[in-house]
Amino acid sequence: MIGLIGIVVIFVMVFGGYLAAGGKMTIIMKSLPFEMMMIGGAAVGAFLISNDMGGVKHTAKDMAKVFKGPKWKPEDYRDLLCLLFSLIRIARANPVEVEQHIEEPESSTLFSAYPRIQTDKEVVDLICDTMRSAAMNYDDPHQVEEVLEKRMEANFHHAMHSSHALQTVADGLPALGIVAAVLGVIKTMGSIDQPPEVLGKLIGGALVGTFLGVFLAYGLVGPFAGKLKAVVEEDNHFYQLIKEVLVANLHNHNPAMCIEVGRQNTPTHNRPTFSELEDALKELKQAAA
Repeated sequence: MIGLIGIVVIFVMVFGGYLAAGGKMTIIMKSLPFEMMMIGGAAVGAFLISNDMGGVKHTAKDMAKVFKGPKWKPEDYRDLLCLLFSLIRIARANPVEVEQHIEEPESSTLFSAYPRIQTDKEVVDLICDTMRSAAMNYDDPHQVEEVLEKRMEANFHHAMHSSHALQTVADGLPALGIVAAVLGVIKTMGSIDQPPEVLGKLIGGALVGTFLGVFLAYGLVGPFAGKLKAVVEEDNHFYQLIKEVLVANLHNHNPAMCIEVGRQNTPTHNRPTFSELEDALKELKQAAA
């Protein structure tokens, strides 16, 4: 919703201010379709050249994040900590029992208690692969942490593709606007014998290209890229939390301390309070008793 409000504010302030200053929309509206065809078409073409089909689909899919915001909400962080606590506690008490959950997470009663987490393949694989490695005595905390860092770095780089692709388009739009404006000037020079009122309209139409390129770059596409970057960085904290808790587990801290490490490393606006998490963990213990 805030994204839509922002778009409305941009258009109202820019064009409202132009009209309030005595500007007329006639020249802009007459030139807009042709300028948009040149600038927008060139931008789309450049985007297609610089990305494969997978990247194009990825970017198109990620556009919804501008309006939806981060995937993971505060309650998801609390649920993740509860899930990790249950898995660590079972692994400490009965390593054989935990294998049932990490080998078949889609049918696990622990994972199914948190459907939003269970449906995210990367989250589930990250948890299960790390705990499986620990069960295989690959339990050097520093080695595991290094492996997790490289894996999450690769995933983060992939997730950032849409933002980088859009930012590249935004960086090129002002130049494409100049290209359109130059073509407009060329058109104007071909009518140099016309009266001033005709030349004025032609020059005004040419300048619409410069305006449109800058407006699209800094008013829409650039902010879209920035928002996507912020959303990806926000959601990445969810995976970082998994790493912090499971590495703490490999250091043989007690389960409650492992979860507290994760809670402390959760961003402030998503971090459950100590009492809130403690109540949730008490409910888990009572249900398991």
